[in-house]
Amino acid sequence: MLIDSHCHLDFPDFAADLPGVIARAKAAGVTGMLTIATRVAKADTYRAIAEAHPEVWYTIGTHPHGAADEPDVAAGTIAEIAAASPRCVGIGEAGLDYHYADAAPEAVQERVLRAHIEAARLSGLPLVIHARDADDHMERVLSDEMGQKPFRAVLHCFSSGKRLAEAGVELGLFVSFSGIVTFRRSHDLRDIARSVPLDRILVETDAPFLAPEPHRGRTNEPAYTADTARSLAETLGLPAEDLARITTANFFSLFDKAAGATPRSGA
Repeated sequence: MLIDSHCHLDFPDFAADLPGVIARAKAAGVTGMLTIATRVAKADTYRAIAEAHPEVWYTIGTHPHGAADEPDVAAGTIAEIAAASPRCVGIGEAGLDYHYADAAPEAVQERVLRAHIEAARLSGLPLVIHARDADDHMERVLSDEMGQKPFRAVLHCFSSGKRLAEAGVELGLFVSFSGIVTFRRSHDLRDIARSVPLDRILVETDAPFLAPEPHRGRTNEPAYTADTARSLAETLGLPAEDLARITTANFFSLFDKAAGATPRSGA
């Protein structure tokens, strides 16, 4: 059993064949999928997908690419949306992304991130964190917020530097690895993966992006979680079945609300 801890099933890439996407995932041993919000305004879309497919849960939040579109969504509003559905099991994704020149201003992204951290506290749900080209700023925000009041979180699709991974682990966060860890040139990332405690590791696709080897160049989908998991298991020197067991247990440890609405229950 594997869980794809981060995918985007609402994206147009899957609109024509979502049942097929989910069926292929299950055939590959991926029995659960967490579809991740990028806009609070699309809450009804995420909820409808999760309610139509018992294998799927969802989160609610604003991606940093959308921070300028949703700069002032209140933490309480986000928490209320999450509380209204048993299948909404996390907050986010939210974070800091300074990769693109036309990104929302840093101050806006930080304000939105801090609102989501507060929503995670209010709801008791974990925050899904997006970090790209913002390691130092992210570490400062997380350290500051954790010092004020703890919250749970995962650094998703980890591709940052070793220091942010270490800081995240020190703060109690989980670290999730995507298909990037399978790329031939990702030697540093595989070294980072070896340094993360086994009880803090998750696997994901970030579908439809970042298809792992041997699927690079194709649209990524949850079934390919199995390929990332096999590669990560090799990196860590573990049997694939052990890595699957560990990451699934870690998923339900972090996203504990999902345990009350598991794929096995058909809830």
